[in-house]
Amino acid sequence: MMSDPILKVENLKVHFPVDVGTFFSNKAQLKAVDGVSFELNEGETLAIVGESGCGKSTLGRAVLQLLHNTEGQVIWMGENITGYSVKAMRPLRNEMQIIFQDPLASLNPRMTIGEIIAEPLATHNPDMPKEQVKSRVREMMDIVGLLPRMINRYPHEFSGGQCQRIGIARAMILQPKVIVCDEPVSALDVSIQAQIINLLGELQKRFGLSLLFISHDLSIIRHISHRVMVLYLGNVMEIAEKDELYNSPRHPYTQALISAVPVPDPDKEAHKKRIVLKGDLPSPINPPSGCVFRTRCLYADQQCEREKPDLNTLTEASVKSTHQVACHKQAEIHRTN
Repeated sequence: MMSDPILKVENLKVHFPVDVGTFFSNKAQLKAVDGVSFELNEGETLAIVGESGCGKSTLGRAVLQLLHNTEGQVIWMGENITGYSVKAMRPLRNEMQIIFQDPLASLNPRMTIGEIIAEPLATHNPDMPKEQVKSRVREMMDIVGLLPRMINRYPHEFSGGQCQRIGIARAMILQPKVIVCDEPVSALDVSIQAQIINLLGELQKRFGLSLLFISHDLSIIRHISHRVMVLYLGNVMEIAEKDELYNSPRHPYTQALISAVPVPDPDKEAHKKRIVLKGDLPSPINPPSGCVFRTRCLYADQQCEREKPDLNTLTEASVKSTHQVACHKQAEIHRTN
């Protein structure tokens, strides 16, 4: 990995105006992403995890400048691309791609898969000869595990796993540097999930890809990620190396998520300690004061109600310098667990 991050996000906020009230047009702000900062290195997979509604997909789209950023910066290879217009972003699109959650819905049913995979080439390399385009498409189909002779078939003729391979081929045809994977296996059967995860790992090694991998499944995350970032209500709760986070989670929310991951051994699963969160995820229109997690936290006190915790780097000799936690009580919680 290179010393300078390929992607750097600083205090990113994405707020949406929404109407509240019945008779008067009162506006409120839905805080989908509320001050997120992180770095992504070359060849690294940073996983983004959290409950539904915590802002994972919004964050991924904001990084790609598919959504307007309310505040903060997105720095791509040293260049601040925040607020770039569609025209200004176009030269960068061949370096930044996305794979969507629903494989079939993301494909145009009126286009053959050859046309779908070739579409980015038509946009970014319009002068490329047709035979060369066709050759590139067949080569990429072979790389992702699709038979090149299927090039003239339509999406409805393929299974969900095959459709996701088509989506991956489309994202890879320009050989990008970063791919945002927005829950790319959540709609697939478990056996197919493993195949797609392994394919992404192989592509990462072959092409030196950096991945932002969005998921709510911590079992999958453990298999593919290098580092993990835990989101809650648009805020970062914890960032750490994968093994350190799974073996020694410091934030109460991270601990609850990991306690819910099934264990293959039936005896261990039956006797495993589970942390059950109370209540539901608060509304991002009216988030709690102070720490946004305090309404569901077992350790919250008056300080948590008053003060929003900073994302601080742990300074203990036993942890890596990349482990960061946003919790007033993390040291006390760690001592008692």
